[in-house]
Amino acid sequence: MEDRMQTIQSKKNKRISIGIIPGHYATNHSHVNFYVDMTAVKTSMKSAKAGAEELAAEFTNTYVDTVICLEGTEILGAFFAEALVQGGINQNKDINVITPEMNAVNQMIFRDNTQKMIWSKRVLVLISSASTGKSINRAIECLQYYSGELVGIGAIFSAIDTVQGIEVKSLFTDRDLPRYDNFAPNSCPLCKQGIKVDALINSFGYSKL
Repeated sequence: MEDRMQTIQSKKNKRISIGIIPGHYATNHSHVNFYVDMTAVKTSMKSAKAGAEELAAEFTNTYVDTVICLEGTEILGAFFAEALVQGGINQNKDINVITPEMNAVNQMIFRDNTQKMIWSKRVLVLISSASTGKSINRAIECLQYYSGELVGIGAIFSAIDTVQGIEVKSLFTDRDLPRYDNFAPNSCPLCKQGIKVDALINSFGYSKL
């Protein structure tokens, strides 16, 4: 797989890049024809900082109390919050950066010590990949439990434009990829053609089959 890796650079900042590998991949929600590797943006200090600053520029007019980090975006989230404090309308006020816990039935929850960062707060959800919107919808449902107000959605890569009427602002979109497609598992044309699934993928990476 790795020998098929292509690098896609951000049109706005050449220091920000993702890798893509064409093939047949299965996620929890769908089948896709590209694995999108966002490892550098999530783990490299320089890449994460550059990506966070670029993404934060999309939210300079959005007041944010708390950033909820999904799918391993904590490093990006910390730099993102810093960029908002320095260049946004928060006017040097602190921003909380937290990650939800997943319970036994795969619901997002927050413990008592972090709930105060959600209650009646303006919350931005940060996610690595928005392919179907299901993970974001689950986060929105969680926010409703704790009376948080969703004010923005940010992503490294997104194949969707909006979720529940809120624009998803991302560093990369499916338009940056050549012919990116996303299918329901029971209607995947690659499966119908008998093309073997190359790997199982999630926010942590991929496992070859």
